[in-house]
Amino acid sequence: MAFESLTDKLQNVFKNLRSKGRLTEEDVRTALREVKLALLEADVNFKVVKQFIKAVEERAIGSDVMNGLNPGQMVIKIVNEEMVSLMGSETTEIQLQPGKTVTTVMMCGLQGAGKTTTAAKIAGKLKQKGKKSLLVACDVYRPAAIKQLQINGEKQQVDVFSMGDHQKPVDIAKAAIEHAKKNGHNVVILDTAGRLHIDEDMMQELEEIKEEILVHQTLLVVDAMTGQDAVTVAKEFNEKIGLNGVILSKMDGDTRGGAALSVKAVTGKPILYVGMGEKLSDLEQFYPDRMASRILGMGDVLSLIEKAQENIVIDEGKEKEMAARFKKGKFDFNDYLESMKQMRNMGGLSSILSMLPGMNKGLGEIESMIDEKQLARTEAIILSMTPKERENPKLLNLSRKSRIARGAGVDMAVVNRFVKQFEQSQKMMKQMPGLMGGKRRGGFGGMKFPF
Repeated sequence: MAFESLTDKLQNVFKNLRSKGRLTEEDVRTALREVKLALLEADVNFKVVKQFIKAVEERAIGSDVMNGLNPGQMVIKIVNEEMVSLMGSETTEIQLQPGKTVTTVMMCGLQGAGKTTTAAKIAGKLKQKGKKSLLVACDVYRPAAIKQLQINGEKQQVDVFSMGDHQKPVDIAKAAIEHAKKNGHNVVILDTAGRLHIDEDMMQELEEIKEEILVHQTLLVVDAMTGQDAVTVAKEFNEKIGLNGVILSKMDGDTRGGAALSVKAVTGKPILYVGMGEKLSDLEQFYPDRMASRILGMGDVLSLIEKAQENIVIDEGKEKEMAARFKKGKFDFNDYLESMKQMRNMGGLSSILSMLPGMNKGLGEIESMIDEKQLARTEAIILSMTPKERENPKLLNLSRKSRIARGAGVDMAVVNRFVKQFEQSQKMMKQMPGLMGGKRRGGFGGMKFPF
């Protein structure tokens, strides 16, 4: 998970601070030395680390902090505030042109950073805000780049403009803008070509596009997993063509987090979004304060609630009916399936746990206990039942269980064990009527988890 190793190290430092009733200047400096090492190991830019530690130390070593009621907590609060400041303080969005003016967004980046997929993700985000986007295939070099954009555009139900791979990218961009004006598109997103490394041809091509057409937003996609290299790439792109913002892809696989903590300080350009998975819906707005909370192991409940609200749509009448049934312990296998679907839409159990306060610590151990194959087998068992069996688990006699086991491709013992666990869950719900439904509604935004 993102920032896992950095979070673990910082949590150990903060644990030592909290354990002390009073802090001396040496205590603070010792703790900050450990914080400095943790940040450097996370591949944060050295100059950024030096400035960060200096800013924290200047604020932390003062009479107000040292003589406070809880000096350890005060130091942690200062670290949190300085980390937010480091990443940009304010949330920045793509600046769209007012009125009927078509906003042109140019996506750039090295090959393999996830630029084409990110372009489609952004188009989907803008669609949710009522904008009609046009994805433009300007990568005429990479095999299947145009086809990839067309497939992603179809999945997002967003129009794609292509002139094949025998036209100059600048001519494709010009034609796309005219097409957008005629067909009522608000936003044009140019998916430009990348290279394995920065070279003059790529930069000249991007500069030519910016000279020939009015580009309102130039966004760079960098692979967060490359750490300090991502920051170096962002700096070079900004110096040569000028950037309006950066998008970090593959953030879910970056356990260090150096790029997220360095980009803004080194380039002066804000991070707009972070890619948290391969699905086209896995693009999150970058909130510096929430990201700092995640890094420091404080969770990100606000993002979790927003994700629940985005992905879980329940009819109000149906929600009340479900709540009443849960309260009485009368939920069935259909409810269980719905819970699994909701959890999957939110990125899975690991994604949910990573946003809860205190759950980053030891998350790796929890993840190892979650058998995704077992969850898939459970789903197969339920899907092998008839509609009546799902509604009324009491119908499941020996012959029915045998048929279900064959349909799901599992042993009879697996079906028996799952049904027994389900019945125990029902009994538990009856014993805790206040936990599910009513004012203390289970989960987030009405979500019921299958555990």
